Amino acid sequence: MTVMFPKHRVFITLPFLLGALMPTVALADTPTPGDIPDNQAFVRLTTPRYSLTTPEGWTRTTIGQRVTLSDKYNAISVELSTSKSAPTVRSVGASELPHLRSSIPGFRSPHVTSLVRPAGRAVLVRYEATSRRNAVTGRTVMNDVERYEFWKNGHLAVVTLQAPHGSDNVDPWRTVTTSFRWR
Repeated sequence: MTVMFPKHRVFITLPFLLGALMPTVALADTPTPGDIPDNQAFVRLTTPRYSLTTPEGWTRTTIGQRVTLSDKYNAISVELSTSKSAPTVRSVGASELPHLRSSIPGFRSPHVTSLVRPAGRAVLVRYEATSRRNAVTGRTVMNDVERYEFWKNGHLAVVTLQAPHGSDNVDPWRTVTTSFRWR
């Protein structure tokens, strides 16, 4: 099939037209790197001190009091420690932000708030940070990070979620943080 535009004498064949449009269609269906799929299955991770729902099939690494789950560009970690008092927006801003700023590569745009989840009140620090260097490509990307600090009876659990900047993980991250329970 040929399409002719009378005034301009331009001839476009159907295969050429379809070939020109196909990459656009394919790109529209490609998710952003770091997006957790809408059909992601979740499973319960249970430890002696806490439990939470995590994406099924992610790699699990435990070092000391830190459990990290990762898959491609995403990571979720939970680190336990002791603390005499519950964190507040003020205490986190005064004591932890300077430490985060000096210890996390590319740390920028921090915002500290307080919120309530079923496990209780938590302090949330949102910020951006440079990812670890990819072992194969040597590249880094800018990550969006959410750090939730839960406290109960002298125990602090820091739940940190990170993914490449712009990833649409609002629903999966809410699933994880809403599911956190002290045991």
